[in-house]
Amino acid sequence: MKLNQIDKNKSFKSKKRVGRGIGSGKGKTSGSGHKGQKARSGVAINGFEGGQMPLHRRLPKFGFSNFTKKQYFELNLSTVQKLIDKNSINESEIINIALLKKLRILKNKDKKHLKILGTGELKSKNIIECSKVTKSAEEKLQKLGVELKIISKAN
Repeated sequence: MKLNQIDKNKSFKSKKRVGRGIGSGKGKTSGSGHKGQKARSGVAINGFEGGQMPLHRRLPKFGFSNFTKKQYFELNLSTVQKLIDKNSINESEIINIALLKKLRILKNKDKKHLKILGTGELKSKNIIECSKVTKSAEEKLQKLGVELKIISKAN
């Protein structure tokens, strides 16, 4: 089938024309019923329950979002090794947040802190700058002789 073979009557449904006489089925009141607020134009009654306290105001408020919470980007040692094997990271480069953003591994702009996790093995001796490191990762890095810089920023 090609575009020039499509029958125009079947290709789209015509718009319903309201207020065009009683024979149309949408004549006289044009589907709005009789009188009342909803029969008028410019009506916005979303959530209005006829004077009863609306549901969104009856329910209690709960929870909060902590504005001082730090969001960490978690990186396993195995992932670091994969990046080095793929030649995304040279063995002379310092592994930190700036490098991960440059390589587009870290896309979330909220995460400004790096946490190294201990899953997997690391073979290269790149310098790693991070905010936090797990005990298992720290032990593996010390055993390998990797220089680990733990930086603590205010934000």
